[in-house]
Order: sequence, then C-alpha cells, then structure tokens
Amino acid sequence: MKKLIFVSVILMLFSSCKDTSKQKVKNSSDIKTVEKQEEKPKKITEKEKVFRTFENLADTTFVRLADFSDGFAFDMRYATKNNFLKEKVYDCAECYTRVKTVKALLAANEEFKKSGVKIKFYDCYRPNSVQYKMWAIIPNPQYVANPKKGSIHNKGGAVDITLVSLDGEELDMGTDFDYFGKRAYLDNFDLPKEILANRKLLKETMEKHGFWSTRTEWWHYNLQGSHKDKIANFKWNCN
Repeated sequence: MKKLIFVSVILMLFSSCKDTSKQKVKNSSDIKTVEKQEEKPKKITEKEKVFRTFENLADTTFVRLADFSDGFAFDMRYATKNNFLKEKVYDCAECYTRVKTVKALLAANEEFKKSGVKIKFYDCYRPNSVQYKMWAIIPNPQYVANPKKGSIHNKGGAVDITLVSLDGEELDMGTDFDYFGKRAYLDNFDLPKEILANRKLLKETMEKHGFWSTRTEWWHYNLQGSHKDKIANFKWNCN
C-alpha cells in the first residue's frame, strides 16, 4: 500500500512539472507575438510619399505643383509686367500642370539637386484665354503661339525654366527669360564655357526625364507626348 501511494505522488509531481513547462513555453510564444506586433513600420521616403499621393489621380489631371514639393523656386513672370509683353496677363502667380508633367519634374529636380541646383519656373500651364490676350498684344507666331491652334503651355505639358543654386542664385544662361535672339539659341555655341555648361546641364537632365527642348529658347521644355493632350482653359483660384 505504501509503495502504491509513493508511486502516485511521484506521478502527480511529474505531471505538475510538465504542465508548468508547457505554460512557460506558451508564455514565451506570447512574448514573441507581442514583440512582433510592436515592430516599427518601414520608414517611407519623401519621394515615396509624393508618388503615393498620385495613386488616385489620372496622369492628365491638373494639379498645383507647390502642393507636391517645396523644392522648387518660382518667378512667374506673366503675373508681373517683367516680361516681353510688358503686361500682366495672369491675375496671380501660380504653377499648375498635369500630373504626368509633375512626376517628370519631380524626378528631374531630384537629379539636379545632386549637382547642387534646382529648377526655377517662369511659366507653367497657361489658360487658352491668356493665350488670346498675348496674341492680341503681339500677334506674331514667331513669339506667341496662335491661340486657335494653342500652345503646349495651354495643354499643361510645357514649362519655362532655369536653374538656381540651392540658395536661390540663378545660373548664368547667357540671356534673360523671353529674350528673342540668336544668343538664346541652344545651337549657338559662340558663348562662354560657363554658359554652355549650364545650358548643357539643364538640357541633358530634362531630356533624360522625358522633356524635349526648343532650339531657339534655352528655357522652354515640353513633355514628350503632351502635344496630343487637349487645350485647357481653366483658371486657378487666386484666394
């Protein structure tokens, strides 16, 4: 009888130890699960954040460039009288363009920054009604696109730009914006090396990101394929 009781006690102790071991394993598993849940999410880069904002927007949608980046500079000349028209034809200064154009500009600007410069805008999307204003002032297709046919600016695919240092100092491009003469031609190589180097940096980088240049205007760039888009005439809100 004593032997039977002794064996029973031994069996009970063994069973108790086994249950405790299982509980420890279970608790250990719980800890690992909690630790896994508390892992920090992967950090999203600024570039990824910007492109995620385009997820629900069609490439042809017009957007305000400044809403997607503060890494550009602006001198919207047609909102002032400091332009070849000598007239203010925009009610206020804004840079709108299509989503696909913005994507290409953001990519180009990231590359420019590696060289210590960034894009500065003189003009972006231009309402067709403004094209008519410009045509009324200077009805010459050599300088102003006929509004009946429309400019690629009216389609949201053209930008007039230069380069500035990250501190805002303009690079020497040889002429001011909207200078109509041979000195502004991209195939005029009779210029100082610094000017040619600056124009080359602008041209090659923009072309790398899907833009094509205009031979007679070092500042003008069109996004490839944008000539197929419709002429637009919406006006931005100045408030």
